[in-house]
Amino acid sequence: MRIYTIGFTKRTAESFFTRLQEAGVRRVIDIRLKNTSHLAGFAKAEDLPYFLRAICGIEDYVHRPDLAPTEEIMNAFKKEKGTWEAYERAFLPLLAERRIEETLTRQEVDGACLLCSEDTPEHCHRRLVAEYLRDQWGDVEIIHL
Repeated sequence: MRIYTIGFTKRTAESFFTRLQEAGVRRVIDIRLKNTSHLAGFAKAEDLPYFLRAICGIEDYVHRPDLAPTEEIMNAFKKEKGTWEAYERAFLPLLAERRIEETLTRQEVDGACLLCSEDTPEHCHRRLVAEYLRDQWGDVEIIHL
């Protein structure tokens, strides 16, 4: 089983869509809490499904805010300049509480790409979600695009 992750910040549309296409991604799972910001550019919710279809031939786009941190967790990290370790300590139990390994199916996630805004996965919840699923399900390869 393979899970991809990608962020759109600091990427051109060409780089973003080319990476998805070349990887053979079959579904994009948008795990942003809010996906309608005008700051999202080509990744705004009202535009992204069209671009995925037209550019990459990816017909399947879903928004799963249940895979995102709460506003409080985000604010503690971003606005209050909290540590990444504190963010992880708050977010990982939330994934367990939400039982995402049961609300998602392996079939739904295999070959899919978790989308968030951060440019790299090191300090992004998309990496934590992918690793959590790997730890719960086993036999999961994670590829950060």
